Amino acid sequence: MLSMSNLSPSPGTPMAASPLTRACLEIDEYAAGLGWDKPARLFALVDTARLKKQEPRLASQLGLDQDDAGKSSLTPIEQEEVPAGTPLDTFLGTLAWPDAVVGCALTVERLMLPPSAEASVPEGLGDKQLAKWVAGHPERQEVRLTVAVLRDGSRESAVRLREKDSSTEVLTGGNLVPGLAEALAATFS
Repeated sequence: MLSMSNLSPSPGTPMAASPLTRACLEIDEYAAGLGWDKPARLFALVDTARLKKQEPRLASQLGLDQDDAGKSSLTPIEQEEVPAGTPLDTFLGTLAWPDAVVGCALTVERLMLPPSAEASVPEGLGDKQLAKWVAGHPERQEVRLTVAVLRDGSRESAVRLREKDSSTEVLTGGNLVPGLAEALAATFS
């Protein structure tokens, strides 16, 4: 069963941004409102006009029957929780979307290192050992990644650093998290 989230446009979302960028930033803002140290969250992206026409009661529940000024033409709908303990790539490999879903998005928290730290990564570490090494690295950054893709191949990402946890500090771009974007795009194959 789906749990619906009523996402409102982020105050810092540029009006000229593409619908995918706006949806990605809306999801980032929603996740920011929940705080840090949360599990991954998965969203279906549906065409707002189609949703309003085909599911008027649901659209009304989501607040989509109100003034559309500043709202995205994509509506994010939060899905059931990502199963705890299941590797993300394994979970994403089990997904299939109905035709009404035009895209999907995922928000997940990770530790990242700056490019300057790549040269110091010890060779031969397994996944668990590498994760432990990164967690202990003095230059690590906690980040929230929000990645959105459409069936047509369009991609967008939003990256929020925990130490700069502000809507005005969110970095966006289509190729910021290419591996996760590829994994999400594969759910439409």
